[in-house]
Amino acid sequence: MSSIPLQQRVWYRWARVYFTGSCIIGFGVLCFKYTVPTDEKLIARFSPEVRADYERNKELRHKEQEELMKIVKQTSASNDPIWKTGYIKSPFEKEGRGVDPKLVNIEEFNRAKANEFKLKELEVANQELEEQQALAKQKKKHWWSWS
Repeated sequence: MSSIPLQQRVWYRWARVYFTGSCIIGFGVLCFKYTVPTDEKLIARFSPEVRADYERNKELRHKEQEELMKIVKQTSASNDPIWKTGYIKSPFEKEGRGVDPKLVNIEEFNRAKANEFKLKELEVANQELEEQQALAKQKKKHWWSWS
């Protein structure tokens, strides 16, 4: 047997376990930090077509995320189990097969986006019209008039 008492051998083994575990976790963290690209770097590596599609659908994904958060809030407020509360059908169940899992209707989203764009254009046109009318009123004044 060794000359080291049993109590010290147990402490030494646990110290080795913690040291080895810390080294493994530290190595994993360093590998993650230096090998995983940031979102900006990843998007920059996309092909131009994929990047354009990503930029085009960014608002749609944001809207879907908002809808999902509404469902999560509704589900968390209920006392029922999660599979009974939400209205998203599971593709693994019979009544959920063939159901479109999208949370946002793309056509309605695009229509609403186009309407918002038209309203903004109308507001800009109305402001320009008001500015033109104000300029026209200013031009009617003569240089010799006192008022």
